[in-house]
Amino acid sequence: MTQTQPPQETSAPQENSPPPPQTSPESPASPGPSMGRIVGVDLARALAVFGMYVVHIGPPLSATTGVGSWIRYISDGHSSVLFATLAGFSLMLLAGRREPKTGQAGRQARARIAIRAVILLALGTVMAMEYGGVIILGFYGVHFLLALPLVRLSARTLAIIAAAFALVTPQLAFVLTSLLTPSVQQSINTYDPLRHLSEVGVLDLLLTGFYPALTWMSFVIAGMALGRLDLSCGTILKRLAALGASLTAAAYGMSLLLAGSGALRSTAEDGSSSGGSGSMPTGSGSMPTDAGSFPDMSASFLLKAGPHSGTTFDIIGSVGIAILVIVGATVAMDRLPRLRRLAKPVIAVGTMSLTAYVGHFLAQTAFSTPAGTGTQQSWLPLIIYVLGAILFAAIWSRFFRRGPLEYLLNAATKPAKHLR
Repeated sequence: MTQTQPPQETSAPQENSPPPPQTSPESPASPGPSMGRIVGVDLARALAVFGMYVVHIGPPLSATTGVGSWIRYISDGHSSVLFATLAGFSLMLLAGRREPKTGQAGRQARARIAIRAVILLALGTVMAMEYGGVIILGFYGVHFLLALPLVRLSARTLAIIAAAFALVTPQLAFVLTSLLTPSVQQSINTYDPLRHLSEVGVLDLLLTGFYPALTWMSFVIAGMALGRLDLSCGTILKRLAALGASLTAAAYGMSLLLAGSGALRSTAEDGSSSGGSGSMPTGSGSMPTDAGSFPDMSASFLLKAGPHSGTTFDIIGSVGIAILVIVGATVAMDRLPRLRRLAKPVIAVGTMSLTAYVGHFLAQTAFSTPAGTGTQQSWLPLIIYVLGAILFAAIWSRFFRRGPLEYLLNAATKPAKHLR
């Protein structure tokens, strides 16, 4: 599908000692928002992981009915958007949450982000060699690099930039992709070393891939703005809930009004979903077509808001949904301690989302699990993968503070502390 990240950051805890109860690897060392805020973010990240499982492993939308159709539709596109939004949130945990780190600490934080970005780009490229353009990690690496100049901005400024990107970049992407003829695209790819390694090159990462930076930076920057807010404040949570609901209703309502009943149609219904590891067609993540055929597409497409359409309405509505999920998870974990205890195994998945994301692709290959395409009709493989991820995360978190890949990623960024 689409979807997808997922790294997280924090201080360097002792890896061989069990984590203290109710903590997350992303918990800041200094006093900050309530534990419900941290745990709520981990829960939201776990939901994003499972949403990607739905798209990659579950049955296609055409094979579902009733509640199953809603689960499949909401997961398509929205889970990867939630991931991207949470990725921006995690950048603020690295760069300084309420107040940006400055001086030497700021330089070290930016170096850690840059190292992390390069590693994700490399890992994403390697995985794309096997699984194709559906892998989100390489795109995240580019998103992180592009976000570096913004890590010291305030929540208000970041929100304004995210809104501007949502309003402008879809139209810009449409124009640029319309001008991108097959011959021009081939000429660019000929000199692109990444394209020679996999089907995801620089042009895909920036414009024509499943998660192109041009339009997807809106989600990352929106997440950065959320990361700068105090989510332990009830007033802020109420305002965010109202904002999320307003964005969702306004974007999808306007799209339906302007584009008609098919405005929210998922591209999965046309056989070009972002799901299905190893079996996805190449094409534009911003628009459900190959870049070469884009000139034939009517500009009226920009009025639609279906998952992964990459339009202004899609971006605004998807950000609204992401905000609602994050706020809902935060409130639930902060005010329902019994539910938080029951959800602890699920929350553990959120603390090691990179491991859970990469792991489900490797497991699909190892066990020859059918992808979420027309050949997959059963929900059973999905249920097994979700339960497997929960079981693994629950056991691992009893002995280690970070997931396996999270530990390696954190270790790789430690040289940044020598920066002066």
